[in-house]
Amino acid sequence: MKVVASLFLLLQLLHSGLALQNGLALKPPMGWMSWQRFRCITDCKTYPDECISEHLFRRHADLLASEGYLDAGYEYVIIDDCWLEKERDRSTNKLVADRKRFPSGLNALADHIHNRGLKFGLYQDFGTNTCAGYPGVINNMELDAQTFANWDVDYVKLDGCFANISDMATGYPEFGRLLNATGRPMVYSCSWPAYQEDSGEVPDYESLKEHCNLWRNWDDIDDSLESVMQIIDYFGKNQDRIQPHGGPGHWNDPDMLILGNYGLSYDQSKLQMAIWAVLAAPLIMSNDLAKVEPKIKNILQNRDVIAVNQDPLGIQGRRVLIKNDIEVWRRPITPQNDDQEYSFAVAFVSRRTDGAPYAITFTLKELLLMNENGYGVQDLFESKSNLGVFKPENHFSTRVIPNGVTFYKFTAL
Repeated sequence: MKVVASLFLLLQLLHSGLALQNGLALKPPMGWMSWQRFRCITDCKTYPDECISEHLFRRHADLLASEGYLDAGYEYVIIDDCWLEKERDRSTNKLVADRKRFPSGLNALADHIHNRGLKFGLYQDFGTNTCAGYPGVINNMELDAQTFANWDVDYVKLDGCFANISDMATGYPEFGRLLNATGRPMVYSCSWPAYQEDSGEVPDYESLKEHCNLWRNWDDIDDSLESVMQIIDYFGKNQDRIQPHGGPGHWNDPDMLILGNYGLSYDQSKLQMAIWAVLAAPLIMSNDLAKVEPKIKNILQNRDVIAVNQDPLGIQGRRVLIKNDIEVWRRPITPQNDDQEYSFAVAFVSRRTDGAPYAITFTLKELLLMNENGYGVQDLFESKSNLGVFKPENHFSTRVIPNGVTFYKFTAL
């Protein structure tokens, strides 16, 4: 009997060893990543402030720390693709950072980032090559996981180019296990659902929750309102199978924040920030922080909206109704009242294109806000606003500009 019991315990331990279990990303990660804004610019002579280089990441680490982003919660500096040499080291087979663009090496860059109170993230790819053609991890996973640990990496994004989709459901978990086995805590961002979705496969979300801290669900974001809206539509149409799986330590990821670039207006920037907060999405900016306008910076650092995103309950929101081309997105958040009724963040998104702002009225019951004691209401984009108390039978009115958003907190009384 003791042998059976010991065998059962051993099997339990082996199973637990296969899971990520790193205790990280209990709230959606926040930070900055290079890809959307800086892509694979490697010509440092022509574009010295934009090329993928240690200068770019040192500069953005400094800006995150000096411009208030770190204080607001943005803590990761993440290198995306194009940081590597085209070949591994011939004697050790290790990955090598581009010697011209990262002459000090990644340990020195990690030290610079860590010395500013930030954390260091790095991109790789599960396939034979990264999406831009640099060496991938597939035949060197244990070596590369240990190399990341030796470089003091805190966050790993693993893409899926040049890989067999059929291998991803086992290969991604294996790389997560190898990261865990190094003993260094590293947030693990997976991409295999996005590739499975493209091929018509339904991702195994239970496995994702077990092995990844976050995962890209769908297409890459581009610098346009159209791209933002397509991603929002994807999450709305597929929410029944996606939403239940987001939560502390394992988040759905609609991709980067593009506020501060070229494609979104001021009001459209508020729209992306609001819906990413409702979706409990990672808030990973990709922009040139030195060129972000003050009014956009204020959106990115809006503490009330960030508090919704970082809410400790970790419940992902949903689109609850569409009325006259106004979408209503709602997320349960703290505080809960004495009856354990949730408070809610509610975003009203206009898909209208008529010229004037559109006025619309709902009862709170329509919004599925049913707390009999009512709710105190605050406009999350108007600091310290107090719009009064509303009960389920009361009417609530808002006015939304075309392709814009209004965003409120309904605090349960």
